[in-house]
Amino acid sequence: MLGTHERKRTALILSGGGARAAYQVGVLRAISEAFPPGCHNPFDIICGTSAGGLNAAGLATHAGCLSDGVAMLETVWGEFRTEQVYRTDWGGVLARAGRWLWTMAFGRLRRDLPVSLLDNSPLRGLLDAHLSMEKVQEAIDRGLLDALCITASGYSSGESVSFFQGAPHLDSWKRARRVGMRTAITIDHLLASAAIPLLFPAVKVNREYFGDGALRQLAPLSPALHLGAEKVLVIGVGGQADTTAREKSLSYPSIAQIVSHIMSSSFVDSLEADIERLTRVNKTVSLIPEDVRRQHSTLREVDVLVISPPAQVLDMVAMRHADRLPKSIRMFVRGSGATQRSGSGVLSYLLFEAAYCQDLMALGYHDGMARRDDIRRFLNIPEDSNASASPSNVLAFKRAD
Repeated sequence: MLGTHERKRTALILSGGGARAAYQVGVLRAISEAFPPGCHNPFDIICGTSAGGLNAAGLATHAGCLSDGVAMLETVWGEFRTEQVYRTDWGGVLARAGRWLWTMAFGRLRRDLPVSLLDNSPLRGLLDAHLSMEKVQEAIDRGLLDALCITASGYSSGESVSFFQGAPHLDSWKRARRVGMRTAITIDHLLASAAIPLLFPAVKVNREYFGDGALRQLAPLSPALHLGAEKVLVIGVGGQADTTAREKSLSYPSIAQIVSHIMSSSFVDSLEADIERLTRVNKTVSLIPEDVRRQHSTLREVDVLVISPPAQVLDMVAMRHADRLPKSIRMFVRGSGATQRSGSGVLSYLLFEAAYCQDLMALGYHDGMARRDDIRRFLNIPEDSNASASPSNVLAFKRAD
């Protein structure tokens, strides 16, 4: 790991997006291969939301060696089956659907009984098997990591809560509808951050139930800045769709198309708006004389690098793999229009199947390699360093048939 005194404090931000988060693993591999052989960790602060939070935790448990963390994530995503995330057996699917319909018609049978369209209890077992969360504190104590931050949304308070586990000098914060809270990150925090509303049940952490961290996260970059980041590398899961040529609408939007629009608003729009806001602030700060900036530690420019695929590309990849979704789930979502092109955005969040995830990792790796020069400059990797990529590594992510 490069000495923290030799460079600016750098944060990695991994946004949410269900199965789309496999894309992040491919980009991370390209980043790890930009370094010379050996163990490196360019990120002092790692922040994640929703499925991006699961990736963030995986990296934090291997904070001393980025390539090891990426290899672990590759194994998990590359062998994924939907049943490892939520129940796909007919009994489980029908039981949840029946409970949902009963609740809508007659109310809850028990106040403590979770109500959601899908049962994601298998995900806890998967996380327990692959994440040793005690290693996060070990990395912090050894100076390998400043902080891990996971954001979730409180259903009672309406606040976006960024739970962070970090070095002693880091302070909690409170802003309008945004809170930073020091705690030991557990599997519960990860499940809460990834609890997509209506689809997955809320998770109780301390005194409140929490849902997906992308909800009401108006400033996704803010937690990293509060934790001291001076540079921010963001790996998104799909930018704005191309609207240069709007298609003529021939029919009323399907339920899946509407849900996809809502999910994109949560996972994508707020991140793009916050990046725009940071760019404007940087321009303003650059106009302030250097001697004035030195007198005010909060007046600083924050370098940002964003790597994210076009949303429509992810939707197209999802459509290619639509038939890989378990039959019970295909039947469950078919009526909503999710298996049609206009509703494929929903599939891109739910399709936790190896072939689809491998395609997304390949896409992320391709995009990361295309931005290799930008990554090297941003992370101050010497141009003459012998990068670890080799022809065999480049071909390792094969597009699934």
